[in-house]
Amino acid sequence: MAQDLPVLIAGAGIGGLSTAIALGRAGINATVLERSTFAEESGAGIQLGPNATRILRSLGVLDVLLPQTFRPEAVWLFDGLSGRRLATVPLGDHAEQRYGAPYLTLHRADLHAGLRTAAEAASAVSLSSGFDVSGIEARDGITIANLDGTTIEGSSLIGADGLWSTVRKWVAPEAALSYAGATAFRTLLPRKGLPAPFSAPVIGLWLSPKAHLVHYPVHAGGALNVVAVTAGGRKAQGWNQTADPSSLLSGFTRWCKESKSLLERAEGWRAWSLFSLPALPRWSRGAVTLVGDAAIPCCPISPKARRRHRGRRHAREIFRRRPQRPRHAFRTYENARRPRATRLKNTARRLGRIYHLRGPARLARNTALGLRSETATLRQFDWLYGVD
Repeated sequence: MAQDLPVLIAGAGIGGLSTAIALGRAGINATVLERSTFAEESGAGIQLGPNATRILRSLGVLDVLLPQTFRPEAVWLFDGLSGRRLATVPLGDHAEQRYGAPYLTLHRADLHAGLRTAAEAASAVSLSSGFDVSGIEARDGITIANLDGTTIEGSSLIGADGLWSTVRKWVAPEAALSYAGATAFRTLLPRKGLPAPFSAPVIGLWLSPKAHLVHYPVHAGGALNVVAVTAGGRKAQGWNQTADPSSLLSGFTRWCKESKSLLERAEGWRAWSLFSLPALPRWSRGAVTLVGDAAIPCCPISPKARRRHRGRRHAREIFRRRPQRPRHAFRTYENARRPRATRLKNTARRLGRIYHLRGPARLARNTALGLRSETATLRQFDWLYGVD
């Protein structure tokens, strides 16, 4: 019978592996289908808010990851044009005491490796590489076709296959991605020898019209992850494109000397074009549902990983209560999850507008940031970081 088959998960990224581990810990068999290998050597850094690290702890993964993480003491906000420091948001001990879990930064490859190790150790989880979903058939259960013609059956399907999701095309075929008119560039720098303020144990966020810059330590503090987002660029699929440094630097010609010097230190950049997706009419169709960027992608204005793992707990708890009725479980999951995910996406969009203000509005923003207390700035994210 269909309920005796495993839950199929398309995609072995952070979302897919987290989902599989969560289901496995609830005693639900899960099979993860990945189109390539399971190695994740490339990628940018990730900021994990307390809501994410709390869930990683519940999944038994956090202690494995800690040696590769960094715990920043604060977020420092700068005006990119003048170089003036505008505000400080306390993290470190302050955030951990406030939310009961740490705020951490790490490299995506390190996070992925820890999740993969946990998934491989879970008796209820199996991993299958070389499976590129080409078709979905829903009858009594779900049958998934591989591009090579082979098929696999499951009780249900969870699409964790990212921004360019194949499963989403089956759930909501009318949905279409649109180019957001911006490009994100990323690089890693050795942290040793960097000048202030880039050597500080903090997250740096630099704001200006049409561009912003983020940097923070990864690889246990040995490297600095740098992400620069600028308006324009070429529209292309994929998030590991070779980048032309001159196209990046052209977006920072008016920036202060300190910030430009950091960008000029990098020997190589990777880039990805930013796309947006209108709100889907539904995340689920029968015994098929979506999680993460397949359901509601966020541009890298607000770190995605802060929201990811919360959805995995929803899926696990709801599925455990209704293991033989996946379509009802998925509907309940969506109803519970959608309002919060939508709020985060809207917050990221609003912050993006604030980051890129110009003229008098930029000066008013800078003044307002300087007038707010450090704890008040952090307190506005209690709804995000404080959820358990």
